Amino acid sequence: MKRNSTLFTPKARQTKLRRLVLGALAALLVLAAAGAADAMSRIKDIADFEGVRENQLVGYGLVVGLNGTGDSLNNSPFTRQSLIGMLERLGVNTRGLNLKTANIAAVMVTATLPSFARQGRRIDVTISALGDATNLLGGTLLVTPLMGADSEVYAVAQGQLAVGGFAASGASGSSVSQGVPTSARIPNGAIIERESEFDLASLPNLNIALRNPDFTTATRIARAINARIGEPAAEATDPGTVHLQVPDRYQNKVAKLLTEIEQLLVEPDQPARVVIDERSGIIVMGENVRISTVAIAQGKLTVRITETPQVSQPGPFAPQGAATVVVPRTEIEIDEATERRMAVLSPGVSLHELVEGLNALGVGPRDIIMILQAIKSAGALQAEIKVL
Repeated sequence: MKRNSTLFTPKARQTKLRRLVLGALAALLVLAAAGAADAMSRIKDIADFEGVRENQLVGYGLVVGLNGTGDSLNNSPFTRQSLIGMLERLGVNTRGLNLKTANIAAVMVTATLPSFARQGRRIDVTISALGDATNLLGGTLLVTPLMGADSEVYAVAQGQLAVGGFAASGASGSSVSQGVPTSARIPNGAIIERESEFDLASLPNLNIALRNPDFTTATRIARAINARIGEPAAEATDPGTVHLQVPDRYQNKVAKLLTEIEQLLVEPDQPARVVIDERSGIIVMGENVRISTVAIAQGKLTVRITETPQVSQPGPFAPQGAATVVVPRTEIEIDEATERRMAVLSPGVSLHELVEGLNALGVGPRDIIMILQAIKSAGALQAEIKVL
């Protein structure tokens, strides 16, 4: 069979090689784009919109139905007063009587009011004992108004408590406990009665607050927003704020504008920082940490002192009055590591290379903390050190 010789001409081979090179370059560009996309974050994940926020609610209430694990009324006068007031509202007069019950407990009720929550929606509440109650298991929270910072009632809570812990004790005094039995939750235990007044649709402008303030990140967010809406409506006013003027075509459609903005991808920029927790030995270093040329040596010197006292007794012909005495014997050993290891770190060393260099010295987290602080003192660490 005769082959087609045109497939093996130098021109054909050159064309095929060119296609292979172009394919490889395209693959590298795809990988580079994928790596850049991995470093990008949505605006909704690194910033908050002004006014779109939660509000904290708090209230004081009573939990009843406890199995003898509630407050002792003698030690908790606020529980006694609350019980008397509650019974009076129900038409029962108990003033002047010696009340003895351990089935009731005074509690603080907390909840979070979501942004733009409407009337009738249910939210979760958390209950925490206020007096000397030992266990809230089996209790029921009575109607409790939940107030905001403006002292207005925004929700009302009531329901059966769900306790995550337990406690038990015996007659001999031994006890066992797990979790915190004096804290409980009621899923969907509160009903919203009042809405937080905030008209988002009619805002002429709004602010975007960065969770980690940074000039570069704020500028990148403003640039991405302007590119998306096609006009210079966003401007970075400070490291933590981007001011956005609502365009005319989005008037009364601010929710649509925010939906488009929060999905934009931005690469956040953070300063070089090393966070150190000396108590636990945890070290966290950002990717922008760099160091100048520096040499590190790590050696150990151990001084060991051993006391071995000896007893000296008088001989058979010792003079009268000789006594047994204890003679001290002290041994001092100095152990200095003969193998000294030194590592030289080149200028502009990255985080990965820095960690590899420190690990090559065989040092632990505690020693690494001291080394990083020494490098910072020498002026070779181009990063901020934050000690927790």
